[in-house]
Amino acid sequence: MQAASPIPPAPAPAAHALTLPDYLPSLPLALDVSDCAIVITDEQRRIVYVNAGFERLFGYPLHEALGRRPRELLLGKSFAQDALAHIDEQLARNGRFTGEALCYHRNGDPIWVSLVSNIHPPPGPGQPPDSGCAVVTLTDLTPTKHQEALQSRVLEAMVREVPLPQLMALVCAEVERIAPDVIASVLRVDPEGRLHVLAAPSLPSVLCEAIEGAYMGPQAGSCGTTAYLGEPVAVTDIATDPLWNDYRALFMPMGIRACWSSPIKNHAGQVVGTFAFYFREARGPSNLHLRLVEVCLHLCTLAMARDSAQSRIHQLAYYDTLTQLPNRTLFTEFAQCALATLRQSAAPQAALLYIDLDRFKQVNDSQGHAAGDALLCETANRLRAHLGPGDVAGRLSSDEFVLLLPGACSEQAIATAQRLLDSIAFPFVHQGMQHLPQASIGIALYPEDGADIPMLVSHADQAMHAAKKQPTSHWCRFIPELGVLAQERMAMERDLRQAIARQQLHLNFQPQVLGQSTHRLHGVEALARWNHPEWGAVSPARFIAVAEDAGLIQALTQWLLDAACAQMARWRAARLPVPQLAINLSAHNFHDPQLANQVGAALARHGLQPSDLMLEITESVMMDASAATTANLHALHARGLQLSLDDFGTGYSSLSHLHRLPFSELKLDQSFVHDLQGSDSATALTRSVLSIARSLDMKVVAEGVETREQCEWLQSHDCAVMQGYLFCRPVAAAQLEEWLAAQ
Repeated sequence: MQAASPIPPAPAPAAHALTLPDYLPSLPLALDVSDCAIVITDEQRRIVYVNAGFERLFGYPLHEALGRRPRELLLGKSFAQDALAHIDEQLARNGRFTGEALCYHRNGDPIWVSLVSNIHPPPGPGQPPDSGCAVVTLTDLTPTKHQEALQSRVLEAMVREVPLPQLMALVCAEVERIAPDVIASVLRVDPEGRLHVLAAPSLPSVLCEAIEGAYMGPQAGSCGTTAYLGEPVAVTDIATDPLWNDYRALFMPMGIRACWSSPIKNHAGQVVGTFAFYFREARGPSNLHLRLVEVCLHLCTLAMARDSAQSRIHQLAYYDTLTQLPNRTLFTEFAQCALATLRQSAAPQAALLYIDLDRFKQVNDSQGHAAGDALLCETANRLRAHLGPGDVAGRLSSDEFVLLLPGACSEQAIATAQRLLDSIAFPFVHQGMQHLPQASIGIALYPEDGADIPMLVSHADQAMHAAKKQPTSHWCRFIPELGVLAQERMAMERDLRQAIARQQLHLNFQPQVLGQSTHRLHGVEALARWNHPEWGAVSPARFIAVAEDAGLIQALTQWLLDAACAQMARWRAARLPVPQLAINLSAHNFHDPQLANQVGAALARHGLQPSDLMLEITESVMMDASAATTANLHALHARGLQLSLDDFGTGYSSLSHLHRLPFSELKLDQSFVHDLQGSDSATALTRSVLSIARSLDMKVVAEGVETREQCEWLQSHDCAVMQGYLFCRPVAAAQLEEWLAAQ
C-alpha cells in the first residue's frame, strides 16, 4: 500500500493557532465530538481548522495540520492528477464536490473516506472559482471497504467451488486481518447436537481438539450455548462466567479471556453452526466487530447452504434415496476401484453376489408400496450387517441388490450367499403384518467370470435368474451356458416385440364340448401361437413369460383381444354356432386399472356382446389381494363378462376367495385328468372339485381329455364340459369351421 508522502514544513501559524476568516461564524464545540473529520481552509486552500475527529482519524493534531493543504497532507503523491483536476472542476462549477478517496494516516496506513467539500460562500457571478473558504467533511469508510473486500473474496471462492472448510478458513483469515485483536472460528452443528470445527486457523490445536465432538447445551461455553439457545452469547470474562466452567481451565492458560459467539441458521431457522470471536482480554465486541459478524454470518449461511445443497445433490446422484445404499453408478465406481487394488496383489480374486427378492411385486400389489419400501429398507439393513472390511454393497434397481466381496473365493462366496439367504428369510413385521421374505442370489467370480464390474454384474444376474428356477437351492454360480440362455432370451424379447408390432402372431382354436356322444359345442378357447422363422413354433409358456418380464404383456393382450374379437365377429356374421370364445389373460393385466375399459372397447369395435367372451384367469389373480386386481374383477363382471378360473387345483386357491369373487366356471387342470385311471388322489381331488363347483353353481371344464376312459369317468361324475385331443386339437379358424360342419 502507498504510504503518505513526506509532509513539507508548515508556514508559521498566525498568532493564537486558529485564525478563521471574518465571514465564518464561530464554530460550535460540538464539532469536536463528531466521528467525522472536519477541515476548514482559507481561500488559498490551506488548513485553518480541524476538529478532534480529524486527529482521531488521521493522527494529525491541530498544530501539525495548520497551514497545510489537505490534498498534500492526506492524499499523497500517488493520487491521480486527473482525479484532482476533476475535484477542482466540480468545485469551480458547483462550489461542491462529493466522492470517495483513499487517504493515509500519519503512520502510513490507508484509510478510505467519503469526502464532501463545499466552498463557503459559493462563488457568485463574476467571482473567481477559488474565492471563499472550503469546508471539508471526511467520513471513514475503511470498515465498509474491508467488509466489501471480505465479501468479494469469499463469494469469489464460492463461485470457484472451494470446499467448505477452506472457505470458512478464508472467512476467519480475512476477519483477523481486518480486526487483529480477535481470533475467529466457525463450528458446524450436526443433527445429534455435536460441535465440529470447520475452521479456526489461529486457535491452538489443543483447543480445537477439546471442542471437536462436544455436545451443545445450556452451559457449554459460548459456542455450545449459542447452538443450544439459537441466539448470540457474549461472555466478556471467561474467568467468572459459569457458562465456561467446563472449559475455563483449558482456554485461559492459552490466553483466551473472552468469547462472543453467534448462531448460523439455515433457511428453516435451524442452527447449523456458530461463528465466534475469541479475545485475549476481558471485553465485549466493538462496533467494528458487530459489523464484521453481521457480514460473516450472512456469508457463512450462504456457504453452508451451498455445501448442504451440493451434499444433497451428491446424495441424490450417487445414493439410493430409500435404502441409502450406493446406487448403480457409485457402486460401480467403488467396485472398480476395489478391483484395481486387487489386481496389484499376487493372487487377485473376488466374488460378486446379485441378490433379488422373490415375489416382491406381490408385496407391493397386495399390501401397498409402504410395505414394499419397508421390506427393501429391512433387506438393506440385513445386507449391511454382513458387510466385512472392504466389501462394497449397492442397490441396482427395485428389488435388486449387489455385493462385491474382494478377496473371496468360491467357497467363501457360497457361504456368504447362504448366510444372506438365511438372514433375509427371517420373519419381518410391518404394521402388524408378518412377512416371510425370500431371495435368490447369483454368484460370479473374478477373474474367471469377468474382468470388470459390468461383466461380473451381468453374469451374476444371469446366475440369479437361474437360481429362481431351481426347486431347492436359492443361489446359483454362473456358468458359461447361462450366458447363452440369456442371449437367447434377449433375442426372443427383441423378436417378440417385432412380432407383436407387425402382427406376426396368430390364433388357434380348440373346442369345448358337452358330452362324448353329442359333441354339442359349449365354447371355443383362443390360443396364441408364434411361428418364428428360425426357431419354428415357440411354446406359449415361453413367449408369454418373456412378454411379462419385458413389459410387453399389455401390447400382447391388446393384439389377442382384437384378433379374438375379430374372429368371433366373422363367425357371428357367418351364423356359425359358436356360443362363446374363451381367451386367457395374464395376471399382469389385472394391475392395469384400464383393463375393463380395454375389453369393453374391443367388444364395441367388433360389434360383440359381453356374453360372447369368457375370460380365463389363473389362480394367482384370485389370490392377489391388491385393490386394482379386485376392482378389475368386479368391473369386468359388472359389464356382463363371464370369468373362468383356469388350472384350478394347481396353485393356492382359497375357498373364501372363490366364494367372494364373480367366477362362473372352473377349469380342471389336465394333470388331474391324466391321472384319473392311475391315482386315487387324483380321483378324490377331482370329485372334490366337482362337488365344490356344484355347490357354488359353477360349470367345470375338464382340460386335457385324451381317452374315452377319461371322458366316461368325467361324465359319470357330472362333468359335462370337456376339452382335449379326444375331440379336437387346437387348429386354425378354417379347420375349426370344418370340424363344426362335420359335427
